[in-house]
Amino acid sequence: MSPSDPTPTEAEHRQRMEQLQAEMHAKIAAAREKRDLVIVHTGPGKGKSTAAFGLLARQLGHGRRCVVVQFIKAGDTAVARALHSPLLTWHRVGDGFTWDTQNRAADVASCRQGWDHARAAFQDPAVQFVLLDELNIALAYDYLPVAEVIAALRTRAPGQHVVITGRGAPAELIAAADLVTEMTEVKHPFQDGVKAQAGVEF
Repeated sequence: MSPSDPTPTEAEHRQRMEQLQAEMHAKIAAAREKRDLVIVHTGPGKGKSTAAFGLLARQLGHGRRCVVVQFIKAGDTAVARALHSPLLTWHRVGDGFTWDTQNRAADVASCRQGWDHARAAFQDPAVQFVLLDELNIALAYDYLPVAEVIAALRTRAPGQHVVITGRGAPAELIAAADLVTEMTEVKHPFQDGVKAQAGVEF
């Protein structure tokens, strides 16, 4: 049905919805596998970390033990405070955006420290959710080897979901992931000179 089509009658609408319902029920019935996932949020648009924090809140709501490692950025302390939980371990290893630090050696060392936290979480069977915020940036700048990251993801504890955020996700990571979402920027107030605001950007 296209926008130019005439408004369907009640009977036509019911018939279409019944057909759609049958298709959806068939897909749901066919999806029987349940396993841990590698999820990637990438792209130039806003919302990658925000969406990941939403998943984090959902995991905590289900009583699951979670670990967050924040690379590159100085860290989202407001979210950490809001989601304060004995089930949550939060590692903030970034010193700020790379254009602020201007120190590649220090950035690499910070990313390596964060990656050590991530690998420890991967090997802990009690941890069920790991969020690696802005890891894609570290990979894009070659602060960490992509092959090492993918190898660690493949040997992580069973039943552990991993979410990786940041623009510029490498093709190898996208290929290895189970779910990839690309955020596309359509319009952003920063382009009109609007400052980042508490509760929206940080």
